[in-house]
Amino acid sequence: MKVLALSYFFVGAGGAFGAMARYALHLTLQRHAIFPWGTLTANLLGCLIMGALAQLVVSSTWFNHAGLIPEQHRLLFAVGFCGSFTTLSALMLELHTMLQRNELLALFSYLAVSIVGGFACFYAGFTLLRMLRGYA
Repeated sequence: MKVLALSYFFVGAGGAFGAMARYALHLTLQRHAIFPWGTLTANLLGCLIMGALAQLVVSSTWFNHAGLIPEQHRLLFAVGFCGSFTTLSALMLELHTMLQRNELLALFSYLAVSIVGGFACFYAGFTLLRMLRGYA
């Protein structure tokens, strides 16, 4: 139970820093900008970080079974920080895993459903709440 509590602590701490970093990036890049530079930068930077972490995990498994990245650090950086900084990085990691397994149909299906379905769900939620509030 103590290990589980510590896991939540590492995810929460990383998540707090990721959220603050994303907000700081937004404030820095979004001033007077029409294009969402803050979000784009956070998503791309988060994918870069997640890719580097994934490579460390792969190379640590190849070099030694003890691993270069302890579980606490993976929870702190990959799940916590990148997870709150951007969810796009988690999507890219999952797509990369499917690519490594040569699951191309699953990869492209997941990508299409994530992007198109995500926007459809966003729009449905927006429209539903608008209708419920009487702004039809």
